[in-house]
Amino acid sequence: MKSFLSVKDLSKEGIHFILDLAKEVSNNPMANILDGKIVGSLFFEPSTRTRLSFTSAAYRLGAKVLGFDSPSASSTSKGESLRDTIKMVESYADTIVMRHYIEGAAKFANEISNVSIINAGDGANEHPTQTLLDLFTIRENFGTLENLKVAFVGDLKYGRTVHSLVKALSNFNCQFYFVAPDIIQIPNHILDYINNKKIKFQLLNNYEEILSQTDIMYMTRIQKERFENLDDYNKVSGIYKISKEKIIGKCKDTMIILHPLPRVDEINIDLDDTKHALYFRQAANGVPTRAAIFLLAMGIRDLPVYDESTQNTVTSHEISHCNNIMCVTNYESTQNKVINTPYGDYCYYCGKACKVTI
Repeated sequence: MKSFLSVKDLSKEGIHFILDLAKEVSNNPMANILDGKIVGSLFFEPSTRTRLSFTSAAYRLGAKVLGFDSPSASSTSKGESLRDTIKMVESYADTIVMRHYIEGAAKFANEISNVSIINAGDGANEHPTQTLLDLFTIRENFGTLENLKVAFVGDLKYGRTVHSLVKALSNFNCQFYFVAPDIIQIPNHILDYINNKKIKFQLLNNYEEILSQTDIMYMTRIQKERFENLDDYNKVSGIYKISKEKIIGKCKDTMIILHPLPRVDEINIDLDDTKHALYFRQAANGVPTRAAIFLLAMGIRDLPVYDESTQNTVTSHEISHCNNIMCVTNYESTQNKVINTPYGDYCYYCGKACKVTI
């Protein structure tokens, strides 16, 4: 059994292996291969596409699903800790799919669980299964993941889908354009990661100047629920909106538009019927991709090139909590792990920079 916590745990070969398996599932649904298996679906945060596509994938493979779709439907509302919830559900399920509003929650759950954990999004940190379906969509369209120019537009600070996809595409010599206002620009710990991999990138405030060079425009919603200050949200709400008028004839003929959804007003519906719009196909690709993850998480198929992070992970006794207030270390009793890299020390759970002395 393998947990899926971060795209950083997957090598280039591992990514292609999972995408190949997703393609196999797409061509051959493998009905009933998970007959008798149970998926624990724990969504501490609202979700439509992720939760439903995981459920659909489980049903199509013959598994049963139990769980909840909001904290109010669980004993969390009574004060139960994440630790106790995981220890309880592991007795009922063969694998646990979890979305949580706390960063690093999935890695913490994996440390204490006796069944595999699949990270369905942990706060503003990562969303690795979304990244795999994004990659599946991109590879199906272009036939490759190599040497593409990708513009990420919108909420790049809190956009966990962006964080995970950037890390994954860093394996394929892609070039990035980060288009966002300064207050929601891509976080420094992501820039540290791609700088270490010598990936080319630009930080921009508008997309017009790079539209004709872009292979993929990855639009994101400005996430009101992530902002600590509502005034900051109001300053950037609706700042990027694309439509036929703004895109058609100005972009590459082969450019595609992706979006993890839901959208608000950043993509006009007049783009929906154009050849550039792949976001609904992207959402549909969540079913075979997540089915492939189930096959690996439950040991039906083996991932021969699974790579736990090769970074040197140590346990620090110098800190009791991460300095990121949304990190799981501030909510649960953890081992306070720190990852040492040549370019700095980072919290093992949430990935943010740590000011510690080992």
